[in-house]
Amino acid sequence: MATLKDFRLIPFRIPLKAPLRWGKASELAALEHALLEVELSDGSVGRAEVAIRPTIYGETLGSVEAGLRYLAPRLRGLEADDQEAIRQVLEAFPFNFGLKGALDTAIWEAWARSEGEELHQVLKPAKHRVRVAYILGLGGEEEVLEDARLAYGAGVRVFKVKVGRDLEEDTRRIRRLKEAFPDVDLYADANEALSPKEAEGYLEAWKALGLRYVEEPLPIEEVEARRRLKEKRILPLIADDSAMTPRDLRRELLLDTFDILNLKPARTGVTWTLEMLALAREKGKKAMVGSQAQSSFGAYQSALLAFQQGVTEPCELAFHLKAEGGFFPFPAFREGWLYWEDLVEGRLDEVAFARYALKEV
Repeated sequence: MATLKDFRLIPFRIPLKAPLRWGKASELAALEHALLEVELSDGSVGRAEVAIRPTIYGETLGSVEAGLRYLAPRLRGLEADDQEAIRQVLEAFPFNFGLKGALDTAIWEAWARSEGEELHQVLKPAKHRVRVAYILGLGGEEEVLEDARLAYGAGVRVFKVKVGRDLEEDTRRIRRLKEAFPDVDLYADANEALSPKEAEGYLEAWKALGLRYVEEPLPIEEVEARRRLKEKRILPLIADDSAMTPRDLRRELLLDTFDILNLKPARTGVTWTLEMLALAREKGKKAMVGSQAQSSFGAYQSALLAFQQGVTEPCELAFHLKAEGGFFPFPAFREGWLYWEDLVEGRLDEVAFARYALKEV
């Protein structure tokens, strides 16, 4: 079996058509990410996108570079199919989720190519189509409506609406969206912005507006409050930041704090995503896949995992519509759905990537 030989990190920048705002103060104006390449001893190369999120994972380009310098000599020489040895190295390096998720995915792709296959041939689908969702950030009503029109025109029929800073403003924005797009399903993402005292009132208001569910309404440390809120069954609760790792997920499953798991392959790669999906499935939990605001290439790799058994809810695979370009020809959505046959036709465009690439590190 070919062994892990070399690791390269190429930063890139793709501007967004408009900023994405969420939580109490976070804002994203451009995708300032990196393309990670893993080369095997037989020349096979796998790639993945590192989604750099300082306000979520505490990672910067500098920390990703340093982390890769630390991990590379510990990974080099390991057989590409030795998942247990690779996992031990990655898990012995705490946090650094964006880097480790990308490393895991790139290694999977390199291994698949070493075997004469592509990643989509290894990750065989359990279904032929997946319903997609688009993230609408915080902002003025007209700004959000214009963003929604862009996504709707591209075939999206589910919106995740960022909420939590102002209930009255949230309510007006959601009502405008429902009026403008009566055939669209909506759900909320509060990004931990609510307090235990106010959460029940917010959820009752959102339920009255017809929202499907709400993601992370409470700070993750409020474990007991989240459990009590879930027991009230006002709206189904989505776990995201509270279940970043298999270890986190086991705790949340034990305490029964959520209904739906939002998996982010950008931080859990292929290995941990599949494990967490299996854990959730065993406990009767529903699941969705999010792209962590990646480019079309990162969205493609995340989408491959959205077709796995146990993914039951709309998946956030449309954020790339907000980007001013990309280097992977993501397929068009068809009346709210992404089809496997369309997805697997795409390939990374080297020429397009060169337009966004910065200096290799």
